[in-house]
Amino acid sequence: MTAENQRRAWMSLLAKAPADRLLALWQEHGAAPAFHWLRAPEIGATMVRGRLGGTGAPFNLGEMTLTRCALQLESGAVGHGYVQGRDKQKAEIAALVDAMMQGPEAEAVEAAILKPLGDELADAKTARAEKAAATKVDFFTMVRGED
Repeated sequence: MTAENQRRAWMSLLAKAPADRLLALWQEHGAAPAFHWLRAPEIGATMVRGRLGGTGAPFNLGEMTLTRCALQLESGAVGHGYVQGRDKQKAEIAALVDAMMQGPEAEAVEAAILKPLGDELADAKTARAEKAAATKVDFFTMVRGED
């Protein structure tokens, strides 16, 4: 996986993570590194686009509330946080994790925060799939046969 794809994966994971769980893992990990804001957390809206059947022409589905921020660690690494909703703290933590994943502490951050979040989201996805599969109905047509 390329570095760009790896970053896209951890940014997606941070955006999808429940805020309370991300905060708990962040607090367990330890103190935040020193940083300064490039863009303090701000709340806005973004247009969500969709495609019919996943392949059709794109169309504007509607707007979604978004919180974003950008910061720079003393080491020089720049982190960005984009999260759905109006949670400035979650955006800040996401930006800090993003910046730390670009430095020497990447392995520790991945083990302490990203791996548990990824496992929990995968488990939740599996549980949803199993719940949906339990309601599956197989329809079949009986053909009156000739004896």
